[in-house]
Amino acid sequence: MTRDAVTPLRERGSGTVMAAATALLMCFLTAALAAGMQASTAVARASKAADLAALAAADAARGLLVGDPCGLADEVAREHGAELESCRRHGATGAVVDIDVAVPLPQLFGMMHAPWREAEGRARAGPPP
Repeated sequence: MTRDAVTPLRERGSGTVMAAATALLMCFLTAALAAGMQASTAVARASKAADLAALAAADAARGLLVGDPCGLADEVAREHGAELESCRRHGATGAVVDIDVAVPLPQLFGMMHAPWREAEGRARAGPPP
């Protein structure tokens, strides 16, 4: 046999291997993109819940709403899928409120947990200047 007759036999099936490797790489990239999108959504939810909880607590601290400011902040945070981590009142009259909340991250594709467990949100609200 000549060298030209042997070469095509060695390369037989190489296209299949290349296609399988490319498909596997695309699957990994899609999984990474999906995980990033889930984390981004959780961060946005945490930020929104912190903002709304801080506004409600500041209104309660100023007497515009009835109730304990931190209790009201906890209630608003829970309604938005977050857990109140801390609530601090400060200022001359205690009308400025700092809120920290956490939103749990979903499992990746329902099978495994990410190295981080929650997205955090922080907000401060008080009376207008």
